[in-house]
Amino acid sequence: QVHLVESGGGSVQAGGSLRISCQVSGYTHEHACLGWFRQAPGKEREAVAIIHTGGGSSHYADSVKGRFTISEDNGERGVYLQMNSLKPEDTAMYFCAADSEGPGPAMLMGDSWWTQAQKSFSYWGQGTQVTVFS
Repeated sequence: QVHLVESGGGSVQAGGSLRISCQVSGYTHEHACLGWFRQAPGKEREAVAIIHTGGGSSHYADSVKGRFTISEDNGERGVYLQMNSLKPEDTAMYFCAADSEGPGPAMLMGDSWWTQAQKSFSYWGQGTQVTVFS
């Protein structure tokens, strides 16, 4: 059974940085697409960033480009999200997700792919809260 466990959330002042982590266990496929999603109260869940393991490509939502960096854990099956220049609008529950394939090229080339990506992921963590105060 696949388990995803997020950690590292917390409260930070606007302009600050935070790194959240996700450890994946029970995943047996050689390749994975790992992603970070977020959901703010009253809003839909949307992708923040995804990465294909083994040195594959990464993709970011427009709202976080240049501020957030997704990276995989080379030692263990896991993924990090380094968040810099945080804004109050980044406040949300952040979820880790995994899938053997993830979003296909057609979805990733579309407008606002991050609003559609969650249907491409099979496994989800319970989330970690990130709060950015001004």
